[in-house]
Amino acid sequence: MRVLFAIFPATAHLYPVVPLAWALHNQGHEVRIAVHPSMNDAVARTGLTALPFGDNETVRHVVGFNSDPDKLASLTTDLSLRCLPDEPWHDAWLGTIATFTIYASVLDELVDVCREWRPDLVVWDPLCVPAAIAAEATGAAHARFLWGQDNVGWMWERYAERDPASTPVAVDGSVNWLLGEHLARHGVEFSPALFVGQWTIEPRPDRWAVPTSLDRLPLRSVPHNGGGHVPDWVRAPRDRPRVVLSLGIGGRGRELFAESGLTHTGLVRRLSELDIELVVTLAHKDFDGALPNNVRVVDYVPLNQVLPDCAAIIHHGGDGTALAAGAFGVPQLVVPVPFWAEDNVADHIADQGAGLVVRPAELTGEAPADVLADAVTQLLTEERFAKSAAEFSEELRTQPSPAELVPEIEERVARHRR
Repeated sequence: MRVLFAIFPATAHLYPVVPLAWALHNQGHEVRIAVHPSMNDAVARTGLTALPFGDNETVRHVVGFNSDPDKLASLTTDLSLRCLPDEPWHDAWLGTIATFTIYASVLDELVDVCREWRPDLVVWDPLCVPAAIAAEATGAAHARFLWGQDNVGWMWERYAERDPASTPVAVDGSVNWLLGEHLARHGVEFSPALFVGQWTIEPRPDRWAVPTSLDRLPLRSVPHNGGGHVPDWVRAPRDRPRVVLSLGIGGRGRELFAESGLTHTGLVRRLSELDIELVVTLAHKDFDGALPNNVRVVDYVPLNQVLPDCAAIIHHGGDGTALAAGAFGVPQLVVPVPFWAEDNVADHIADQGAGLVVRPAELTGEAPADVLADAVTQLLTEERFAKSAAEFSEELRTQPSPAELVPEIEERVARHRR
């Protein structure tokens, strides 16, 4: 079986699929990663094979999302959802439709890739809708691979059940506006699968799943953060607990404390007053002056290397970070930065007792750094957090592993491939 993964060009979207891609490879299937050429090296470092498509001209406005916080910040109000029963969804739907258009320019190339390589299955990123069209155009089975909460699936079911009489005109005509000419050009008939896949692979705990009627394959989230060597300092003996301040790999987390006016330097200096070793994933240029001896600043460190020996982590509420910490049983302090579903992730962690939540609005007082320092102290001194974090880790291990999912995928491909 040939399996093509079509990925949005960001490491935060590539890394989650790597364990499943390798599981398929290890069962004898051919695997390729269809991605923008800017991601070729990142794919190569995973040991997988890239099938590049597009160029800097056709998707120049896409590539910057991997490193430009301003671009990501501009999407905040469009894409963040709680997926509550009576929650307004029209604006978020239109914002998501607009986001889908950023890959429209590479549709023809994706179709060509599929016609040339002839995959039996296309596994596509929720932001890479053209991959679903390419799969339909070439007879391949296709599935979405979620990297976060299924906002699209939740909104699709509301769109499908809408009353046109009470639906804004822009929303009512949005699907035809997005897909009409592309479907006609490639001889593809519209079906809901173009938005939600023939089935959905969800590497999130069952209790985190939003309520939809979609065909869903649960998958254990296996932390993967790229290859490389383990730095000496990770293994070095220490006499105090290690706490990580992680701002993510996609850029959004670096806006973490913008609303409060709390600087990175101010926060790190306050946290360094605790009896901890603090590891911060930021560049030295983001700090003013010398840093205390118990602070280690690194541009980036793979979480799957450092988390096994951590006592706590502070992060922005991204699924990848939260599930990596969960896998290793690390208590979490979540300061959610709304972009997709960070508020819900924070609530899940708190509800399971595996951590604490501090909303950005809670950091607007005179001593915001004290609020965070006090929360870290709680995580380190109250045994209930470590106990609940360990239970969360056990819960995650009950999900099917990537290897266990392969037979389910093979069965679905046989059913859907034309």
